[in-house]
Amino acid sequence: VLAEGLNLQDASCLINYELHWNPVRLMQRIGRIDRRRDADTEARLLADHPELKADRDYAYYWNFLPPKELEDLLSLYKTVSKKTLRISKTFGIEGKMLLTPNDDYEALKEFNSHYEGSTSAEEEIALAYQQLLADNPDYLEQVKELPRKIYSGKMASTRKGYFFCYELPTKRADGSWSDGDGIYRWYVVDPETNQVTKDLHEIWTAVKCERDESRAFNANEEQFSEVRKVIENYIKKNYLKAIQAPMGKKAKLVTWLQMI
Repeated sequence: VLAEGLNLQDASCLINYELHWNPVRLMQRIGRIDRRRDADTEARLLADHPELKADRDYAYYWNFLPPKELEDLLSLYKTVSKKTLRISKTFGIEGKMLLTPNDDYEALKEFNSHYEGSTSAEEEIALAYQQLLADNPDYLEQVKELPRKIYSGKMASTRKGYFFCYELPTKRADGSWSDGDGIYRWYVVDPETNQVTKDLHEIWTAVKCERDESRAFNANEEQFSEVRKVIENYIKKNYLKAIQAPMGKKAKLVTWLQMI
């Protein structure tokens, strides 16, 4: 019931009540409970639940298989197993398991080193971020001092449009809703078609620039207001309604960029 792209870094177990026909989607689901890259977030989680410290190094999943009478009709398990087996023989799957512990196959490589060790899109962004921090030791402290809604512009390298970073409200464990400590999402809006892009790597490729890159900006207030309405309506329909956010809870604009 959760929207795609929602990370479950404070969870430790994923239960699949139904099996997607595409095994890659199954692996992506499991990967959503193991997004534990932020040391500060992990420290806060352990501060609230110190009893879970021993389990934080592991992610668990449980697959419910269809009853035999349904399996005879759907052949879902057979379909998923064959597809997963084909992938495993090519790339390898982390944990050396398929859908159940008894499934047998030859694990050629660990899933994290698939494609002969090439860097994934997420790894490329993470490495670039680490290099940014290494080159600018005071960067994180400087960012904390910046005002909200700052903006800039650049000549488009891959696509034109408007980049937005929004902070989205989330529900805390005690039932209250966040007000300034939510999650962050990136979006790009094409002002001609109003199409919204959420792909992280695609957006990062479009917005990244060098320190000495010239600022290019020609948007006026009316143009910006129209594009902002598009993205905030999109967030309302595709995020706020999905999490059943209460009245008054809105996404907060952090920063934006025009690409011309």
